[in-house]
Amino acid sequence: MRELSDIRKDIDKIDSEMLDLFKRRMDCAREVALYKKENNIPIFNARRENEILAEVQTNGGEYGEAAKELFSKLMELSRELQKAIATEPQSVSPFDNRALI
Repeated sequence: MRELSDIRKDIDKIDSEMLDLFKRRMDCAREVALYKKENNIPIFNARRENEILAEVQTNGGEYGEAAKELFSKLMELSRELQKAIATEPQSVSPFDNRALI
């Protein structure tokens, strides 16, 4: 059996990797939001989310239900970000002459 300190080092490394992946995922969610805003596409897509959650649960093995909960929360956070972006007013470019008036 491994030492607790070694196991915790592994967990810390995994947590760091997960945080990096989370930030990348949220950056992608931001891009999705901008695309949807520009193309008048609704933020929520129940079919897609249900497909993803079903696949995660199946592929999660013995942790399937927990994985489904984790991904459900990730998608909720993504939707919140997308909603915030979708409702923010168009920003004025600092290079737009009207911004100088």
